[in-house]
Amino acid sequence: MSRDIMNTADKVMANTYKRFPIVITKGKGCNLWDSDGNKYIDFVSGIAVCNLGHAHPKVAEALSKQAGILLHVSNLYYTEPQTELAATLTEKSFADRVFFCNSGAEANEAAIKLARKHSKDKGENGRYRIVSMEQSFHGRTMATLSATGQEKIRKGFEPILEGFDYIPFNDIDALRDAIDASTCAVLLEPIQGEGGVRCPDPEYLKSVRRLCNEKGVLLIFDEIQTGMGRTGKLFAYEHFGVEPDIMTLAKALANGLPIGAMLAKEDVAEAFTPGAHASTFGGTPIITAASLQVVKILTEENLIHHCAKIGGYFKERLSWLKSRHDSIEDVRGMGLLLGMMLNTEGEPVVKSCMEKGFLINCIQGNILRFVPPLIIEEEDIDALVACLDHVLV
Repeated sequence: MSRDIMNTADKVMANTYKRFPIVITKGKGCNLWDSDGNKYIDFVSGIAVCNLGHAHPKVAEALSKQAGILLHVSNLYYTEPQTELAATLTEKSFADRVFFCNSGAEANEAAIKLARKHSKDKGENGRYRIVSMEQSFHGRTMATLSATGQEKIRKGFEPILEGFDYIPFNDIDALRDAIDASTCAVLLEPIQGEGGVRCPDPEYLKSVRRLCNEKGVLLIFDEIQTGMGRTGKLFAYEHFGVEPDIMTLAKALANGLPIGAMLAKEDVAEAFTPGAHASTFGGTPIITAASLQVVKILTEENLIHHCAKIGGYFKERLSWLKSRHDSIEDVRGMGLLLGMMLNTEGEPVVKSCMEKGFLINCIQGNILRFVPPLIIEEEDIDALVACLDHVLV
């Protein structure tokens, strides 16, 4: 049966993913099962999406309840779940206003548009360029791949959109040199996820904030992967003692359902007036009802504290592996966004772990990324570490 599904998928679906030869049929907590009955401990969680694990009963209940009340109406009207979610996000962040959409790429599109519109509304028509970081990842729409500082993401889609400049991450001098009279914003991930789980120096983001203030440009934090408790804080910017002007969220915001959000301070958000931007499915009642439950669980059930604690344990165990294997060059990350750099190809390790019942992820060719559900426990981590100790050279 699984072979039939894979063969059919390969015939009828766009060939945009290099899929592993398993068909996932069920999930519960940190575990997944395939169509052949094999069980896996999930250290990918939909790529930092299912922070509460799979089939969380409270999220399922919220979905079921809302499905029987109201699925969708146009954003021409108010709805209670959407309003309550926006109020909750602003209460728990720096922001005053929220724009809802369907994905991280759409959230970043909204941030790019808002930054440019903000400059235009101030009469600064020459300010439209955005500085982003090398090895960043902001999405695959034309604007967001143009903002992404990885040539492999942009390749084949040239000409990319004009107006983006790329500089090295963690280099404040390069940023100072890049900002000029045409710059309207700086866009960065507080921790680069797809770029290799690259963390900033302790004072870097503070220096970026000061420089943006000095130059009169906006600071945009892409927290699509780092947000919603993933780093041991609700938002990663909280670790660094700085606040952005705009922040984007998606991935874990609804634990697997499609939602994105752009949050902004009032003096910036006011550039979005009626008709300036829109999304048909942005913030529908059913999605926001589920997302609201996700935020409540994260913030009221001590999961973020657990993430910080268990993430520290996980990092220690990976560092122990590093002491045993010359193939490991570095261990880095925060909370449960962790990376292990190898001096060999990472894909064979991913496949060997999958054969032994563990799902992990490789990025940049040689970096193993670990983004399990925030509910992961020490025994699951110990089991993975024992597996890695066996398969690593």
